[in-house]
Amino acid sequence: MKKININNWIARFIEAEPLRAKSVAVTIFGDSIAPHGGTVWLGGLIDLLASFGISDRLVRTSVFRLAEEGWLEAQREGRRSSYTLTPRGVRRFERAYQRIYAPLNLHWEGQWTLVFGLPGSIDAVERGALRKELLWEGFCMVAPGVFAHPSTQADALKEILERGGVGDKVFACTASDLNGVTSRPLADLIAHGWDLAPVIAGYQQFISQFQALRDFLQHEDVTSPEQAFVIRTLLIHAFRRVQLHDPQLPLALLPPQWPGTAAYELCRDLYLLTCDGAEQHLEATLQDEESGITQAEPYFYQRFGGLSPRR
Repeated sequence: MKKININNWIARFIEAEPLRAKSVAVTIFGDSIAPHGGTVWLGGLIDLLASFGISDRLVRTSVFRLAEEGWLEAQREGRRSSYTLTPRGVRRFERAYQRIYAPLNLHWEGQWTLVFGLPGSIDAVERGALRKELLWEGFCMVAPGVFAHPSTQADALKEILERGGVGDKVFACTASDLNGVTSRPLADLIAHGWDLAPVIAGYQQFISQFQALRDFLQHEDVTSPEQAFVIRTLLIHAFRRVQLHDPQLPLALLPPQWPGTAAYELCRDLYLLTCDGAEQHLEATLQDEESGITQAEPYFYQRFGGLSPRR
């Protein structure tokens, strides 16, 4: 087995995949800050992002923009500032990160979710915003103004429609295939509605980036808490980027040997290997003279099918 110098691996990864401060801040908020109460002092966040070579100026700019966009709320206490996830930010993070940590959708009951509206029911701005949200959620447009997805949860769709102010302007229903009525295979609809080639390539790249590191750390626990935190963050950062483009179709509708399965298992294994050390670094960095971070919420330990609570 090839030995890996962890610092060199991190440096090469960051060099090959230049990091955007705002995007890394989002990853850290979702993966690390949210389950610990959702609030962080600016100084602590600056210290966390310094491990990725990100300057304090870029951190300040990033959180300012996230606050402007409604993800964060700033509070001042004397000369210090803290940032807290807004209720809207919490909901968005919960939706986005549920896709990352939840087990793969192994079972499909054959039900489709359809969203459509009558001509003239919504204006052009609403229609464009709704289309963007539904495509991000993994829907495909099967006909003008008609969107479909085989496994979307009703609460996620309700939130999208309410946020866009179109809950009373469109129709949503479930439907299933009528066996024996048509002979055209369902695979044709999948190929027409979703371009899976970029998603497949993204998962394959993710596997090539992290597989050797996973195999090494399974036999050699040589990471410091800071290294574990950096690896865990880079892991979720990279996996999240692929997940954002994955329509989350049931496995029954995906091509054979779907690489998303291997990528999820790889992400799960590395997360378990680095989680405890990452939490140690998080706690040590965010401790201050007044208070430390809050204990992780119970849902944190449900990630990837179950994490062991720290003692």
